[in-house]
Amino acid sequence: MFFTIPTLLTWARIAAIPFIVGVYYLSWDVGTKNLVATTMFVLFAATDWLDGWLARKLNQTSAFGAFLDPVADKILVCACLLVLLQQGRVDSLVALVIIGREIAISALREWMAQIGASRSVAVHMLGKLKTVSQMVAIPFLLYDGRLFGVIDTRLWGTGLMWIAAVLTIWSMAYYLRRAIPEIRAKTR
Repeated sequence: MFFTIPTLLTWARIAAIPFIVGVYYLSWDVGTKNLVATTMFVLFAATDWLDGWLARKLNQTSAFGAFLDPVADKILVCACLLVLLQQGRVDSLVALVIIGREIAISALREWMAQIGASRSVAVHMLGKLKTVSQMVAIPFLLYDGRLFGVIDTRLWGTGLMWIAAVLTIWSMAYYLRRAIPEIRAKTR
């Protein structure tokens, strides 16, 4: 199931990354770069919902799609965090916490799957809240201006990104707390 419509949408999220990053290497004015990068991020991030909906609707769910979907999300988020870090729009501690957690939890989930305990680190509401917070914060920070002449997107994006960082640590602690007993039981 490498080439179903849902899987192609997931691949599109990964393929979009060089384009979003590349915008900041063009000789456009900053406002245009910000608008184009924000628009691309929002469109491609929306494919996360669309590919899942289509996979269920078209009965095209697959183990490969279930694997690739969160990987695409993590790569897209991490790439955008690095762009925002380079642009001076996100604190390096926040970027480090979020990227480090993504790597650590991905490795933990892989290990738990190998020892047959993947249910103990299944997606939890904390992880979903973290994702929503960062998926709203990132376009706000990419845009970096006044939305509708009223909303200071840097201020709101920064606040949401700090909330995402707190939820990142909280969700990682939750997953580790659930995994440690399983790890102890399986490694004795």
